Amino acid sequence: MAKSTFSGPVVSNNGFISAGSNNTKNITADTTLTFNDHAGRITEINDADGVVTLPTITSAELGAKYTLFIGTNMTGKIKTDGTDKYVGSIMVGVDDGSKKAFVPGATNDVIDMNNGTKGGKVGSYVEITALATAEYLVQGLLIGSGSVATPFADS
Repeated sequence: MAKSTFSGPVVSNNGFISAGSNNTKNITADTTLTFNDHAGRITEINDADGVVTLPTITSAELGAKYTLFIGTNMTGKIKTDGTDKYVGSIMVGVDDGSKKAFVPGATNDVIDMNNGTKGGKVGSYVEITALATAEYLVQGLLIGSGSVATPFADS
């Protein structure tokens, strides 16, 4: 089906269903996400030391949500273009029941996982939404080990 664009409200009395093989993406190398290929889909990251870069936020793409699932233990990064920053929070939890929520600083534009204290183990996930110009809302759970530490950093 081709891409459809509506300028007014769209109502569905029975809801919208996103399902099928095109609703999940698998990445195995450093990747820059795009609105057309990744927004509204679940992207599974299977690159142990990968770098995933979010697209630059444009006003036409506000509200776009990128759901990222860690399918391979990861020591990589999820970063913005350097201009866009993160707001929101990420919980880092470990298998002994310890957990802590971390809030990004005003200049943070990188989620830096180390497969340990900053999370990145299989089963971790992050949802990132284009909230405003230069502002991504981040929420999720990173599974880690040891004494948890913030995954947020500056590029």
